[in-house]
Amino acid sequence: MSFTDSNFSVPAELRTDEFVLRPIVADDAELDFAALMETREYLRLWEQSSWPEDDFTVEANRADLVGLEERHAAHRAFTFTVLAPNGTQSLGCVYIFPTSATFLAKSAVTQARDDEWGNVDAVVYFWVRLSQMQKGLDARLLTALRAWFTDDWKLERVVYVTNEQFTQQVDLIERTDLSASPASRERISSTANRLYG
Repeated sequence: MSFTDSNFSVPAELRTDEFVLRPIVADDAELDFAALMETREYLRLWEQSSWPEDDFTVEANRADLVGLEERHAAHRAFTFTVLAPNGTQSLGCVYIFPTSATFLAKSAVTQARDDEWGNVDAVVYFWVRLSQMQKGLDARLLTALRAWFTDDWKLERVVYVTNEQFTQQVDLIERTDLSASPASRERISSTANRLYG
């Protein structure tokens, strides 16, 4: 069963001593905005755009989060906010997509084997705010995500996506076993994103 199937039970949260993941909602706009703006230079690399612009607003962010919340509720894709355990600070976000996602469908994906892409269960993006990245939270989040998708989501093949220009995250992922084999790497050439799984 695909995780986008309406009968699939999406895990409600991931809780550790250091952070909590839960579905993002429009009311998270202010906390999320603070994290976005602190990390905007990295996010622009990650997005390959000028987003978030210097004049981005909390209300514009709220409108974005409404869309993410609706998409989550409709099981089209899932966005989880990463919060401090007490819920007072946004530490980042995690995005979970099916391989049929529009941004992937519009990209030229080169695979190591003919059947490899068809075996992928989910595609994941994630980021953490700059001050937390500097403390190594991105590495600990990735470790927790890998266990969460295996243990709670029951997904066998998750591919992690990052932009080649976001060298901090490329280096982080390449320090894991996700990129150990050429057969485990795909590339989205039209967006210069790398996929690891």
